[in-house]
Amino acid sequence: MKKVVISGTGLFTPQESITNEELMDSFNAYVELFNTNNAQAIERGDVSALKTSFPEFIEKASGIKSRYVINKAGILDPHRMYPIIADRSDDEQSLQCEMAVKAVQEALAKAGKTGADIDAVIVACSNMQRAYPAMSIEIQNAIGAKGFAFDMNVACSSATFGLQTAADMIRSGSAKCVLMVNPEICSGHLEWRDRDCHFIFGDVCTTVILESEETCTNPQAWEVIGTKLQTQFSNNIRNNFGFLNRCDEEGVGKRDKLFRQEGRKVFKEVCPMVAEQITQHLGELDLQASQLKRMWLHQANSNMNALIARKVLDRDPSPEESPTILDTYANTSSAGSIIAFHLHNQDLASGDVGVICSFGAGYSIGSVIVKKR
Repeated sequence: MKKVVISGTGLFTPQESITNEELMDSFNAYVELFNTNNAQAIERGDVSALKTSFPEFIEKASGIKSRYVINKAGILDPHRMYPIIADRSDDEQSLQCEMAVKAVQEALAKAGKTGADIDAVIVACSNMQRAYPAMSIEIQNAIGAKGFAFDMNVACSSATFGLQTAADMIRSGSAKCVLMVNPEICSGHLEWRDRDCHFIFGDVCTTVILESEETCTNPQAWEVIGTKLQTQFSNNIRNNFGFLNRCDEEGVGKRDKLFRQEGRKVFKEVCPMVAEQITQHLGELDLQASQLKRMWLHQANSNMNALIARKVLDRDPSPEESPTILDTYANTSSAGSIIAFHLHNQDLASGDVGVICSFGAGYSIGSVIVKKR
């Protein structure tokens, strides 16, 4: 069987960032406006008054200190509180394609490839900005890639599911060099006026190039020694936005058309599932948890990552063993574990083993165990 390697990764980070303090100033101004405008209804008991929030709550609950966004002004406008992203003509690159192209260049350089060397493109993320043509085909065209392309969505686990799909294609011979892209514009589907979740997400794009070991020229590549996927249905993380919404006008603009979750249930149910999957996956490859040099976990919540790592290692992990990018990037859905891998793998030695793991809505869990060449 062909050995598959990750030969390059890339990262696009938006120029604008929002701190917790900035977000709180905006949110609390919105709360004051809402309560003032609805004072009579609140007094009658028809409407519940909104509560203000504070930066310390966000950091304690999530570990997030700031987040990068495509547009800052629209989000922080208390009269709006969602990004301003201009519509583009069909002749212009879409926003997700533009983000991807910037991230792809870095991955190609690391892998020693050009766009023409790519013969399959997978775009794997939580939300595509349109239904069709596929975002992946637009990106394929933009970078001059060959072969075929397709989109896939497994929410926060999209990247690890994309990595397994790419590895399987290379092993089967249906593709030789695969580009997997995660363009996440999470700010567009987040309810910034909801105190319980408005601090969670940020925007970013990550890319990964996978190929056969035989064609790889990057001495710093990582061999994919095993992949494992799992799904289990749950409504605890959900977003009902879709093209059928217009078929029932009463639902347009309702709260369920944006991201929402039962955070405590997710924490309680997902953490043990993820820890068990990683442990089982290691066992299937005749590896021990003590052999793990690094865990690049999905960056959703620092408390979740700490608990998962503790369960897998049977001790508290060091910051190096389970690196965090959540504090500055926030939750970037499918891209989180890839950002962590991209920024925190260069110091490891040949033969070191690590796991890229994501988990999220579905429920969905993906683990990719890799070894430094």
